[in-house]
Amino acid sequence: MSGQQENLFKPVGDTVEDIEVDEAPQQQEVEVRNTGAADAMGHPVQEIESLCMNCHADGITRLLLTSIPFFREIVIMSFECPECGCKNSEIQPASQIQEKGAKYMLKVENQSDFNRQVIKSETAACKFVELDIEIPAKRGHLTTVEGLLLEMLDDLSADQEARKSIDQNLHDKIQEVIEKVRSYIECKPGTLPLTFILDDPAGNSWIEYRPGEPLHKWSHTEYFRTDEQNVLVGIITRDQLEMRRQEKLNHLSSRVRNPSEAVHAGSSASQFLSDATEIENFNNEVQTFRTSCPSCLHEGETHMKPVNIPHFKEVIIMSTVCDNCGYRSNEVKTGGAIPDKGRKTTLYCDDPADLTRDILKSETCTLSIPELHVEIQQGTLGGRFTTLEGLLQQVYEELETRVYTQTSDSMDDVTRQRWQGFFGSLKDALEGKRKFTVIMEDPLAGSYIQNVYAPDEDPNMTIVDYERTREQNEELGLNDIKVD
Repeated sequence: MSGQQENLFKPVGDTVEDIEVDEAPQQQEVEVRNTGAADAMGHPVQEIESLCMNCHADGITRLLLTSIPFFREIVIMSFECPECGCKNSEIQPASQIQEKGAKYMLKVENQSDFNRQVIKSETAACKFVELDIEIPAKRGHLTTVEGLLLEMLDDLSADQEARKSIDQNLHDKIQEVIEKVRSYIECKPGTLPLTFILDDPAGNSWIEYRPGEPLHKWSHTEYFRTDEQNVLVGIITRDQLEMRRQEKLNHLSSRVRNPSEAVHAGSSASQFLSDATEIENFNNEVQTFRTSCPSCLHEGETHMKPVNIPHFKEVIIMSTVCDNCGYRSNEVKTGGAIPDKGRKTTLYCDDPADLTRDILKSETCTLSIPELHVEIQQGTLGGRFTTLEGLLQQVYEELETRVYTQTSDSMDDVTRQRWQGFFGSLKDALEGKRKFTVIMEDPLAGSYIQNVYAPDEDPNMTIVDYERTREQNEELGLNDIKVD
């Protein structure tokens, strides 16, 4: 099945070569309509006669199944009506809705960054921070960063003449926005950098990644969808959401009326008793309770156990398994109150034994290794309690299986050599042949690297507490908390 899928979803460059090879001998024998899409002759582009919704005549819809390097398979669709000239195009993901939503960030710093490919699905919203402009979710696009802005400018400019005669003030304000956006596209002095954010709850959007670029330019984070976002992507209906909310309210009401009532979880052999009766067993047993699966919303089991990390704090290890869709997740969450300051931990690894140190990376932590060109943004990989070797191994496997292996055939020699050099450096670090520095920055101070010299200070480790910025407090939702 995998080999069959590989033949169907080829990179665009390979698809073009196939078309040229297939058409060359056929054009010598018979006269073929030059559409580049005669699927009966084995071409990858398929033509389907379909109804034009503008004039109700017959038009042509063309479908191309292809894959995007460093992303996944998509279907490119275009429609053209020969009668009225109506044209449109869009893209649709060929894969299922992802387990988590995806958020991409790109720092546009020069003209070439405007030419980066963008996959914007029908559920994705785009935001240009410095311009204070947000493009809401609508039909899917295969375009560039510049293409998104130009399309928006075309929409704004379309009715400017009519606005001028009706409301001169509104016309001038819109024209001011148009000129400002054009100045950014033309990279005029004082405009760049421009921060571009692409947020897709379905996880099927993408911004082109270029290996070897500075770590601050491009980032990708994943997150669990809210119930409202599950409605947006079509996993549940609005009526199902209201029913779920009502069930939660009824459940909470019954718990308030009967605080000591035992809550059964799953089978009779697996029970979670409320703290009112079994609080003495809380720290000694693995607690199991029923939760909704974030992927399919069916009920599954979540296992939870508090663990005290010496010389740090208490953490909660959680594991979720869904019998319906097979979804699995393992996360670690820190307990206790929100600290007043963030924390930055730096460890210089100059001995292979450092790879065996325990490490706790929370969801809010950013981890970077400058010597290896590795940076793990907030939200990526979720909360993890493992060893330094285990974390690096997971980074290696994720990039190798999800990015390099799937796209190596479409890479040029320079890009392939960069990836091979990156994996070589990472493998040397895993084998203890290379020295490197681990930097963990967590605004909630919920991350930790084991101090093997505890309770004495570690000569290779520095820990610095710092005041969070207002922007960090805003992202964490702390500015709106009222404790009075």
